[in-house]
Amino acid sequence: MQKIERIKDSIELFNDISERMGNAKTALEILMQESDQSIEAELEKNINDLRKLLDDLEERMLLNGPYDSYPAILNIHPGAGGTESHDWTDMLLRMYIRWLDSKKFKYRITDYLPGEEAGIKNVTLTIHGTNAYGLLKSEKGIHRLVRISPFDSSKRRHTSFAAVDVIPLFEDNVEVEINKDDLRIDTFRSAGAGGQHVNVTDSAVRITHIPTGIVVSCQDERSQIMNRETAMKILKSRLFEMELKKKMQKLDSIRGEKKDIGWGSQIRSYILQPYQMIKDHRTDMEVGDVNSVLNGDIDIFIKAYLKSCMNREAEAI
Repeated sequence: MQKIERIKDSIELFNDISERMGNAKTALEILMQESDQSIEAELEKNINDLRKLLDDLEERMLLNGPYDSYPAILNIHPGAGGTESHDWTDMLLRMYIRWLDSKKFKYRITDYLPGEEAGIKNVTLTIHGTNAYGLLKSEKGIHRLVRISPFDSSKRRHTSFAAVDVIPLFEDNVEVEINKDDLRIDTFRSAGAGGQHVNVTDSAVRITHIPTGIVVSCQDERSQIMNRETAMKILKSRLFEMELKKKMQKLDSIRGEKKDIGWGSQIRSYILQPYQMIKDHRTDMEVGDVNSVLNGDIDIFIKAYLKSCMNREAEAI
């Protein structure tokens, strides 16, 4: 049913573009015969609407992966560096929340562990919205920050790293066999900040999948049962992603080449000192307005990454 709805939406979008192009052509033919301000205004509006529709069509063409339409699980955790990297993790969370708000996506912070002095040790969000995973998959990797540290009394320049992980959220439409004997389930009191980030409860749940060592937590719900259900969905998604990675690694070994940038390789640098610039190392996209990016304006990087992926696929064919 979801596939049918996506096809219907695409047909409606194509028909809308065709109709507006026909209207624009008619208006242009009239204006070539005589000047009319109302028709000129209508033509200008038609062209602006067409630009937006074509941007939408381009995004749909870029987001044609098997899981691009799925909800997403986004996790951020700091690298080495203590308080400085914890603060960088908090800055990234703020950036993504502002981007999600601009898209009107629905999200929940299901796990939140604050740093001892400042920032965040670990945070996980579940995100629902049109092509949530397809858009956010471009953010997966190591993010590097260079700035004068506000926590350094000597005002020295520091480099911090944080890892962003994004996987599709498979809710009830994926079969993953999990042996109950392979699970260790613990309950604990939420360590979250409450209010803005997470509800403080006595019913937080942590599930450990013993064979793989995968640990997931949920402390967002007030019911232990609901926390457990959410944690199980996240666990299933992580196990399913692990199986997909194994298959891709096998394919890569057959192809004899590595397709994607892996862990330990920064995908983007955010330079605040001695100059200001944000650069994506996969696409060479650069932006000088660092404040707008840190306030959630990351679409330029997302689209550049998706286009580069489509170009690589075309070259491979």
